Amino acid sequence: MPDLSARAARRIALAAQGFADRRPAGAVTARHLRRTIGQIGLLQLDSVNVFSRTHYMPLYSRLGPYPRAALDRMTAHSDGPVRREMFEYWAHEASLVPLALQPHLRWRMARADRDAWGGVRRIAQEHPQLVADVLALVAEQGPVRAADTGAERAQRRAGEMWNWHEGKVALEWLFWSGQVTAARRINFERRYDLPERVLPAAVLAQPTPPVEESQRELVRVAARAYGVATEPDLGDYFRLPRADSKQRVAELVAAGELEPVTVEGWEAPAYLWPGARRPRAVRARALLSPFDSLVWFRPRTERIFGFRYRIEIYTPAARRIHGYYVLPFLLGDALVARVDLKSDRQAGLLRVQGAYAEDGADPAHVAAELAAELRSVAGWLGLERGVAVAGRGDLAPALEAALTVQ
Repeated sequence: MPDLSARAARRIALAAQGFADRRPAGAVTARHLRRTIGQIGLLQLDSVNVFSRTHYMPLYSRLGPYPRAALDRMTAHSDGPVRREMFEYWAHEASLVPLALQPHLRWRMARADRDAWGGVRRIAQEHPQLVADVLALVAEQGPVRAADTGAERAQRRAGEMWNWHEGKVALEWLFWSGQVTAARRINFERRYDLPERVLPAAVLAQPTPPVEESQRELVRVAARAYGVATEPDLGDYFRLPRADSKQRVAELVAAGELEPVTVEGWEAPAYLWPGARRPRAVRARALLSPFDSLVWFRPRTERIFGFRYRIEIYTPAARRIHGYYVLPFLLGDALVARVDLKSDRQAGLLRVQGAYAEDGADPAHVAAELAAELRSVAGWLGLERGVAVAGRGDLAPALEAALTVQ
């Protein structure tokens, strides 16, 4: 069984995620976007917009400034012309997924009655007529918003993050079970419609693969995107049930599609994608969304980078350590800092609420590189007045000084 050093494994993982490639020298085109999406397999969605919608960031992190309208056309997140190449579904949480994977997620749609969230399952069990009425409304009037269902808003129960009304919950059941899909988003609000009016006929006409083959294909996508990974890493990419993940990985090993390896410092068995690149060096520089596929599985992030990362959005302000919306900063092949960012759109400023260096990082060097990346992302976001640094965090003084150097 081959052995990999921890640093070699880290470089393989970065290359698989697209960070060993140089950013395009000229304009970033739809071709670049497709290639990067093909590398990472999907884009996670999230509603928080304090800095940037998270699905835009992974492409920026790898390619640099690009026209967000190009991704909007591919995902139907605009009122403009649409060239749909992705669809929304539950993949790694709510995600944008290439159309080619739609048949391989139908097994999840078929299991909605046991896998959907409790409240979503209950609406189908307890209010089947409401679900039927909402489906009929979508068929007659789609695309529709949740507000168009006219159902009453329920009281929020203790511990629930949302107080969705029953019509919204019925739509979520229909979405999970594949009976409706997202036609588009406008101002990030989903419009629901029937799949046959949204997805290409050629995609819908494809036979539904057996569950086992679909899950193997999802593990293949994860293995290519990770380069080297443990079984829990691979299963988490598309949130496979753990028993299924173990079985599918074992089957791909038996078929010679995954190579067992040992990695220095990894306690769990690891698996190498045979086609994974093994670069001698990685010279990346990128801010990473909390929901970027490089860092979204926190145990893997800690294992590969020695970087303990927890998102603090849902932590009371007084108990936060680093801030509300904190992005790791990748430099070379290491995560060297983290910054709490806020886009102050009214003032035209990117506000650095806090900046923190990792142990062993050179503050002056990290600050200079981070300053350049912050200027770039501020320009991409249309924050024409640039970057403003608050005083919180040990890296803040060096970062503020670096930003004064033009």
